[in-house]
Amino acid sequence: MPRIRPHTEPMAMTKRWRIAGINFSHMHMGDLLRQVSEHPDADLVGVCDHNRDSMQPTIDALGLAEDIVFTDEQACLTQTQPDFVVLCPPTGEHAEWVERVAPFDCHVLVEKPFAATLADADRMIEAMRVTGKQLMINWPSRWQASHYNTWKLIQDGLIGDVLEVHHYGGNRGPLYHGADKVEFEPTPEQKQNSWWYKLDAGGGSLRDYLGYGATMGTWFNGGKKPIDVTCVTTSTPGLEVDEHSITVARYSDGMSKFETRWGTFTDPWVHQPQPACGYVIRGTHGTIRSDDYAEALTVQTLECPEGYSHPVSPLPTGLSNGIEYAIAKFNANEPIEGPLSPEVARIGQQIIETAIRSSVENRTVPLVEK
Repeated sequence: MPRIRPHTEPMAMTKRWRIAGINFSHMHMGDLLRQVSEHPDADLVGVCDHNRDSMQPTIDALGLAEDIVFTDEQACLTQTQPDFVVLCPPTGEHAEWVERVAPFDCHVLVEKPFAATLADADRMIEAMRVTGKQLMINWPSRWQASHYNTWKLIQDGLIGDVLEVHHYGGNRGPLYHGADKVEFEPTPEQKQNSWWYKLDAGGGSLRDYLGYGATMGTWFNGGKKPIDVTCVTTSTPGLEVDEHSITVARYSDGMSKFETRWGTFTDPWVHQPQPACGYVIRGTHGTIRSDDYAEALTVQTLECPEGYSHPVSPLPTGLSNGIEYAIAKFNANEPIEGPLSPEVARIGQQIIETAIRSSVENRTVPLVEK
């Protein structure tokens, strides 16, 4: 007697995303490409950097085949035809690299910060606009469950309207760690030679970390822009970039403070320094303290002014990192949202641009519009 197969609906085909990683100047490229390798619907089809040595740790860690390793981005893009490109160049080269990649008809993820200048950010937005593809700016703090939970509580109205965002962000310095937070002990000569410490490359703690506070702060406050900005910086003698900055942004309904620091006592992913890295948000009806990597938030409300500990829930399944999020959005044909979007990140870039002018001119500066 013949076997009767049960009736089943045909399985929907899942798109496989061809992804290339180009320019390994930022150590986060290794983290992002590991996320690509772990995604069930992603294929890493190419890696490229003009300096082969800068790719080698990732090639070794992921066991990449030689035929997907390139030192010429045109050859990489032409031969691999990616749907989606991850870019990690020096901050000062973000606009140039987006303009190089955009004609190849692919979505682009740029590792934070957005750009070195507001004009460069606008170049990036325009380069992608004409292609119809999406641009995403990857802020790693967006993937910290504590900060996502903070945003959810704000959205739920727990603390009312946001009036103040206080951010303290930083680490021991960009040369003290690599991909997956592997630790190093940099020499003074390495600082002198690294793009992180070059002004024309977009180096400095302000350009590295103010974008976190300003962009995430804009996400927390619902997209409000400040009226004006005041910023002061300091640096180690012999370096041309700052290692510490404090920025005060004045809004129509209050003030927010964003502090950046290369040279914290400890790295926050190992031991929280004091002051703790993270955010304190004050609203009309309460406050939330959200430390980096925290397992619980500290919340005050009108009903509980003494405060309480609010447990942190995991990030939504399938949306726990930049690669997962991007693929989910692209699959659904939905726009990139929140601090990852060019719209919100541009406001953060406006604050950065204004802060830089304020620190150079030693005065309060109205928010730069373009």
